[in-house]
Amino acid sequence: MADGPLLRADERISRALVHPDRVSELLADLGNFQIAVPVLTVALVYVARRGRAAGTDRWWLPPLAGAVLMVLVPVLVVPLKELIDRPGTPAVPPATGYYPSGHTATAMVAYGTATLLLLPWLRTAYARREVVIACAVVNLAVAFGLVRRGYHWPLDVVASWCLGTVLLTALTLVLGPLGPLSRSTRRSSSGTPSSSTGPS
Repeated sequence: MADGPLLRADERISRALVHPDRVSELLADLGNFQIAVPVLTVALVYVARRGRAAGTDRWWLPPLAGAVLMVLVPVLVVPLKELIDRPGTPAVPPATGYYPSGHTATAMVAYGTATLLLLPWLRTAYARREVVIACAVVNLAVAFGLVRRGYHWPLDVVASWCLGTVLLTALTLVLGPLGPLSRSTRRSSSGTPSSSTGPS
């Protein structure tokens, strides 16, 4: 991590983008544990209640999987920070442990998990599209804020995006057969008509 063309490019991009201001700080704050996790918690409770009310098989498993995924973020990020021990940008006090970005990972997993859990319960394609767009915008805003404020190097953010992608992909594999539509699909296959007006 001491030198190399990738790190030099990372530093050049950082110097070009860093401009600490109040807006960038507010955007970066969207990745705070105190903001992102309560948003996820609301989604977990909502999905659990909807699943239980609909009589979905193992309705408790998707919210439980989402909660476990969130717990995995510090479990994975903190040892990586200690192992890599990367110094911060000139915009922050001298310290190490900036790679990967904990704020980026928290935001991606919290907002991404909330989105994945909510999608099957949204009735229209428009609503699903808007939720996905909102999730992407928030995560891009967090990344921009962290780099613009100088809290992180760009590669710190990219590393957490890669980690978050792996975790969210694992979640989709768990959620695949457990969505609320699986119940109506099974009922239809057994000869019982499924309701077309239920959650979708």
